[in-house]
Amino acid sequence: MTAQRSRATGWRKIASAVWGSPSDPQIYGDIEVDAEALLAYIEDVRSKTQTHVTVTHVVGKAVANALGEHPELNTYLSRGRFVPHDSVDIFFVVAVAGGRDLSGVKVRGADRKSVAEIAEELSSRAARIRTGDDVEFGRSKRLLDAVPIPLLRLGLRVADRLTGDFNVDLDRVGLPREAFGSAMVTSVGMFGVQRAFGPLSPYYRIPLLALVGEVTPKPVVVEGDIVARPILNISATMDHRYLDGSHAARLAKSVRAYLEAPA
Repeated sequence: MTAQRSRATGWRKIASAVWGSPSDPQIYGDIEVDAEALLAYIEDVRSKTQTHVTVTHVVGKAVANALGEHPELNTYLSRGRFVPHDSVDIFFVVAVAGGRDLSGVKVRGADRKSVAEIAEELSSRAARIRTGDDVEFGRSKRLLDAVPIPLLRLGLRVADRLTGDFNVDLDRVGLPREAFGSAMVTSVGMFGVQRAFGPLSPYYRIPLLALVGEVTPKPVVVEGDIVARPILNISATMDHRYLDGSHAARLAKSVRAYLEAPA
């Protein structure tokens, strides 16, 4: 029997008026990891290096290693083609201005650096950003503060086209090429949040943004017994143009394997 056409009414009519056709390539997923070995590893690194390593640093390293193992995803989309990055660079989001604003630090070659090296570099750059001594951040901030929003919107689009599609270096005005690296990592665990998802900007040109949640004790089954274990949730917003479910599963497997045995 053929279904008859019907007119949209009520909420369905309102929804049809509010939204257009789907055009957003974002997909979402998360994994839970037993963090017992991870926490022990962090304490060991802290004691040996006197470096303030955190869960976020280790997750960033895990994401970098995963992209290094799957180089077909370590790319950026430019004029319809996927262009390989020269290295695996992780962009860590950091809080500035007393937590009232956000910036970030790109750690280059993160898959080739130790967790302690990543933590030290991130701490040093973040400190310079917060005190205003970071030259790269200073150029970007002065430009953003000086431009009105309508012009800024147009300027970002033009800059994205120039740096992303035509490989023009605008670093002298605070707009470097491949500004967000291979992937982004940020923490919501510091705010007591266990699970959250972040948006992908059209200007990021990255396959995924990972949010690191708070490690919390949860009941799990271990060899048939219910026990309390420290569980870390990592949520990811992914760009479907770069990867599908198969790619996401392979990345998640690599990330989980590293975090469950980081030593």
